[in-house]
Amino acid sequence: MVTLSIIQEAQKKDTLAQRKVFELYGRMLFRLAKRYLVDQAKSEDAVSESFYIIFKKMDGCHFIAVPPFEMWMKQIVVHECLRILRKEKRFEVLTEQNHDSCSIDDATVECLTAAEIFRVIEGLPAGYRTVFNLHEIEGYSHTEIAELLEISPGTSKSQLSKAKNILQQKIIDLDPAYAKRKIV
Repeated sequence: MVTLSIIQEAQKKDTLAQRKVFELYGRMLFRLAKRYLVDQAKSEDAVSESFYIIFKKMDGCHFIAVPPFEMWMKQIVVHECLRILRKEKRFEVLTEQNHDSCSIDDATVECLTAAEIFRVIEGLPAGYRTVFNLHEIEGYSHTEIAELLEISPGTSKSQLSKAKNILQQKIIDLDPAYAKRKIV
């Protein structure tokens, strides 16, 4: 477990404390990056670059508790992932597609594992996945997403709605028995 004293030592460029921070948060930040980038190598690169930024900038910060430090690190990873997506031009606002609106019963969702849900989210196009992650998982508002992605808040809302429709359909498709009895 990371303590405030370990964070403060890492801020003083103590390599053992920095290593401890990396060991304790590396996996979590990798999973965060993978939600955005999907590709393992690119996710590893994003985390590596993020830790470089974290260790470079942390000495100028004042953390009074561990949770704000964790949130700060997550923001750096998200921003690094968005930078990579923009650089690769993988984030694009998708045009209207025809997706039927569906509903899912609780029994279908309860049968899914975390890994299955993660795979379904990974299968979304980059633009939808990015907005979905930012809004539903990270808690950003549509205004904040619009600023981060240089899109309008309305576009952010539209992308989220379309992402949810696709996710609903993919989740229904995971349960063939439910798909037979669904009402669209």
